Parts: sequence; C-alpha cells; structure tokens
Amino acid sequence: MEVHDDPSYTIGIGMEPDNRRQVIIKLIWIAIWFAYMAAPVEDVLGGHHTLAGDVFGGCGLAVFVAGYLALVFRHTSRPLERARVLGALAALLSVAVVLSLTLGGAWLVLFVYVCVASGAVLPTKLSRITIPLVTGVLAGLGAMTPGAPEYLAALVIPALLGGFAMVGVRQMAMTTRALREARATVAHLAANEERLRLARDLHDLLGHSLSLITLKSELAGRMLPDRPDQAAQQVADIERVSRQALVDVREAVSGFRRPTLEAELAGARTALAAAGIAADLARAATDHPDLPPDEEGALAWALREAVTNVVRHSAARRCEITLAEEGDELCLTVSDNGRGPRGGPPGNGLTGLSERLHLADGRLETGPGPRGGFRLRAFVPLSRSLAPERPTLSS
Repeated sequence: MEVHDDPSYTIGIGMEPDNRRQVIIKLIWIAIWFAYMAAPVEDVLGGHHTLAGDVFGGCGLAVFVAGYLALVFRHTSRPLERARVLGALAALLSVAVVLSLTLGGAWLVLFVYVCVASGAVLPTKLSRITIPLVTGVLAGLGAMTPGAPEYLAALVIPALLGGFAMVGVRQMAMTTRALREARATVAHLAANEERLRLARDLHDLLGHSLSLITLKSELAGRMLPDRPDQAAQQVADIERVSRQALVDVREAVSGFRRPTLEAELAGARTALAAAGIAADLARAATDHPDLPPDEEGALAWALREAVTNVVRHSAARRCEITLAEEGDELCLTVSDNGRGPRGGPPGNGLTGLSERLHLADGRLETGPGPRGGFRLRAFVPLSRSLAPERPTLSS
C-alpha cells in the first residue's frame, strides 16, 4: 500500500483510484517497472535503424505500453473479463514478437512485460501456463535473433520471476479487497446493532416516562380546581420524571444506561400508584448476590416494559410483581387482573425485550395469567460460585 498523510494520496492494493492525484501516484508506481524499457528506447533513439524503422519501432512501443498499462492498471483487482483480457494479452504478445523479429534482440524485453501482465490479470491456474509459455517464446526467439544472447541471459529469469511475482500480487490484491469488503460489512452490522440497541432503549425509556407524565398530568388537571396543593405536588413529580427521563435518554445515547432492579421497582410503585393500580411487591426482594450486572439490567428493562404495558393497556386494578429463584435462574413475574392478552403479533416493546433477554442468555414467556389478566415472565441465569470444601481433620 502506498501511504501519505493526506487521505487523497492513500491508495490501497487492489483499490481503484478515486481522483486525479491517486491516478498519478499509481501511474508513478507502475512506471518504476519501466526501467527495462531503456533498451528498446535506446534502440529507437540511437540511430540503429532507418527512419522508417525508428518510426515503426516508436509507434509499436507506444501501442505496447498503452496496452500493458490498460491491463495492469484497470484489471488487477477487477472481475476477469476472459475474452477481452485474453485478446489484449494476445495482442501484446504479437506486438512483442513482431518488434523483436524486425528490430532485433533489444526488443526481447517486451516479453518480460507480457509475463508480468499475465500474472497480474489471469487466474492462477491459467497464469501458471501462460508465463512459462511466453518465456519459452522469448527463449526461442532469442536463439534465432542475431545479437540476442547478450539480452537473453538477463531476461529469462526476470520474465519468470516477474510473472509469478505478479501472481502473488494479484492474489494479495484480491484478498485485500475481500478483507476490505468484509470489514465494511462488519461495520455496517455493528451500526445496525447499535441502532437496534438505541431504538430498544428509547422505546422502553420514553414509553415508561411519558406514560407516567401523562397520568400525573391528568391527576393534576383533576385536582386544580379544589386541591391546588396536591396538583402542585403532581406538577413537581412531572418535572422530576421529565428531568430523569432526559438523563436516561442521554445515558442511553452514550451507551452507559444500565438500570437496576431496585430503581425500577421504585419506579414501578410510583407508576402503578399514579394509575390507580394496587401494587403487590411483597415478594420482589432485590437482594440476589448471584445475579450478574448484565442479567440484572435485562430484568430491570423487563420490569419497566411490563409495568408500562400494565399502566397503558391492561385496564387492571391490581398488579403483582415477584422475583424468585427457579433452579439456576432468576424469574421476574409481572401479572395483572386486566383484560388479558390481545391477539396478533407482539409489539415492538415485547420484541425488543425478548432480544434484550436473549443477549443476556435469558428468555421471555408471556400469556394469560392463572387467574385471568396478563402475565409476563422473564428468566436470566444466575452465576453460582462454588463454595470451597472444608478440610477434614485427620484423626
């Protein structure tokens, strides 16, 4: 990879240039390998042929270089267009053969570039055949061309090594491109996951807070004519809930939001009381030392969502919340005596809650309660620490 402090200079292997500056930089790196062209250039400019021969050689060299650049510059990391690429390679080989036969051994160096182009644009299996084949043509023509042996000894090995080196470069370019695409895919999936997390957090946070604000606003409206002091208290509660909701949203956006069962039980008691629903929290002890923080956060979100649904949708008069250990799991149960489950698929809240529990290796169960109404059960695993065995006293 060529690297520069300015991003506009940076060009990765197998990447297509995005602007003129990157095009120039890539051409410079390719042009470094044109040092071998010194021999045919000197042959054209050195007065070794007639004017017609020099013009023919100059035009032929220009055509060869243009074809070589088109292949190496444009097709190193692109999907192979078999007929087009093979036709271009055949044309390069033909130009190299004609120029070598007509102008002498100095032009045998063109076969090195044909080998390099073969390694750069052909699949590995095919290039393993074409590179030795082109090198064989180079050796054959060198044996027949007067004055060629002095060039031939210095060209056969570079033709083979340069061709097979470009096979490795092409594989590296394709691998780099695949890794870049995989990294982009991973980044896209991570962004989607973060959006889902934020959507779940905002749904649960704002659903609960806005429901409580709505209930307290209705209470304050009913109290205003006759009980202004109590109405003022409700307005103060609305301000407190609003401020806490703002803090929660900021924490959710920054990724630091992790509710606790104790805080959510206190919020549940307040929300149920504001809705006129009797809350039974006698069996909702929050002291569970084997409960990891992530699992506690998942249960706290489940409690918030369940209480929000009871307040908004159940029309219940009583809600019972329990926390109990069942084997190696802690189960949160929220049940009410309201209208019971509605038909149809679960809403966004329950879907997000199920995903949240799944991330904590938990599960969600919903359905009608044993005495009617609706019941939600959320399970998370407990981390049991094995107590050390007591040493036995030898007699």
